[in-house]
This record gives sequence, structure tokens and C-alpha cells, in this order.
Amino acid sequence: MRLGVLDVGSNTVHLLVVDAHQGGHPDPVRSHKDELRLAELLRPDGSLGPKGTDALVTAVAGARAAAQEEGVEDLVAFATSAVRDATDSAAVLAAVRERAGVDLLVLPGEDEARLTFLAVRRWCGWSAGRLLCLDIGGGSLELASGLHEEPEVAVSLPLGAGRLTRERLPADPPSSKQVEAVRRHASEQIEAVRPTLLAGGRPDRGVVTSKTFRSLARLDGAAPYAQGPRVPRRLRRSGLERIVKQLAALPAERRAELPGVSPGRAHQLLAGAVVAQAALEVLDLEEVSVCPWALREGVILRRLDWLAGT
Repeated sequence: MRLGVLDVGSNTVHLLVVDAHQGGHPDPVRSHKDELRLAELLRPDGSLGPKGTDALVTAVAGARAAAQEEGVEDLVAFATSAVRDATDSAAVLAAVRERAGVDLLVLPGEDEARLTFLAVRRWCGWSAGRLLCLDIGGGSLELASGLHEEPEVAVSLPLGAGRLTRERLPADPPSSKQVEAVRRHASEQIEAVRPTLLAGGRPDRGVVTSKTFRSLARLDGAAPYAQGPRVPRRLRRSGLERIVKQLAALPAERRAELPGVSPGRAHQLLAGAVVAQAALEVLDLEEVSVCPWALREGVILRRLDWLAGT
């Protein structure tokens, strides 16, 4: 069947259209992306307000139209931290439902971690052993660990790259003191969940997903994404130390000139790098593998399982 997944995140409204069936590899047909930067539209009181709501309605309506053009039979739409944390989220969801014709499901952070873990497990296979999965989004950091398809532990922390940039790294570029303060803040939060994450034993493999980690891996020498998803890619802790120093010395405009760094995310990549470095240090990971599948693929896989009655 032709399945569409609409992901309303902190940075983008992203529609992924795939041809998929139970037990098969989801084959991408189209990717429709709107760099909305929803989290940056939040007002001082934490609400999206009329302006932010209108922008989201327009973006979702455009994605729905694109899905219809592609012949999508089943559209699954969900929102993550930007909508989840908005103080007027109920009103925003109602507006999207009434004006764009799409019913958005707001995913709790722990469900984000679980679904991302499912995608990583299916991609890596059982031979990967015990996995520890990390995903840095715009609003939160998701972590999950386990030996099976359902993680034993799934955690979400408010350590997203966009959130930390807005709240703690407003200068461009920030001072070394500000960067160090973010590193300590991230380390403290990750340290608090470390015993739970590792209670089942040391991971056989650390795996990272999504755009922030892909960009950081590219800066650490990984192959360009244009070479395809099956090229092995890694990110080293030692590489992150260099990358943090490099990014901290550059304004966002200059960061966007680096390989693998998009202009739309250049301003928040430093915060993402600092969180990544803190996570690998606290969790004692010398290097991690980069998985091309993440939350959207996890949603697709779970939907297919549900349709098959498993």
C-alpha cells in the first residue's frame, strides 16, 4: 500500500511517502519538506498563537495536498516536542484538524524513543545485539536501550538542539563559558538517567539517528548522504571534541559553509554537537554508528504491524 507519514517537528513539517507492505522494505516515493522552524515561532508565554498556528495549518494543508497527489491510501500524522510543549497545543491541534483536515497525534517523548528504537533495530538486525540508541531533535534528546524490538528503557530529555540554542546559546557565536555551561547542563541530565539506561548491561552497539547526528558524522569524515543509506557511517567521541571547538569559533553563517551542514540548521548545530559530546562521554561510547532510519520509519513499521494485526 502507499503510506504517508507526516512528521510535525520542531524544525520541519516533513511528509514521507512510501510503498510498503508487512515484512517488506518501505520504498520511499516522495519526501515533501517545509522548513517551518515551528519552535522558533513560540511566543514568550510558550504559545504558538495565531501567527504560529496559521503557519502550521498552511504547512500541514500543503503536505496533505502533496499526499493526495501521490495517491496516499493511509496518512499517519504526528507532532513532537514543539506542539507537545506549546501552552495552547489543544487550540493548535483543533485548528489543524478543522482547517487543514488532518488529525495530528501528539507523541510523548518516550514514544518517540520507542519508535525510533524499533526503526534502528529493524535496520541493524538481531546480530547487532544490545543497542543503545540516541536521537537529538530540535526540542528533545531521545534515548533507548534494549535487546529486543521494544526497548527496555525509553527516555526523553529537554536537550534538543533548537531548544538549547534559544535558551542557552543566544549569541552568535557564543562565548566559551556559555558552551561549557551547556555541556555541564547536558551531562547532568544524561548522568541522571545513565543507571537506568545501562541497567540491562553494556550495549553491544551505540547507534545514532536523524539530521543532527548525520551532519556531525559528516564533519567527522563520514560519507556524504548522497552516496546512499547503506554506506557505513560512524561518529567518534574524539571527532566530536574537535567539531565542538570548530563550530564554537564560527558564526552560523560560516557553519553553513561546512560539508553536510544545511543553512536552516547551522545556527543550532553547535548545541547539538555539545549534547552529542556529553552523551558519548557520560555513556562511555568511543564511537557510534549512524542509522538512516529514525522516527518516521518507526511509525511506518508500527503502522504496518498494526494493519497486519501483529
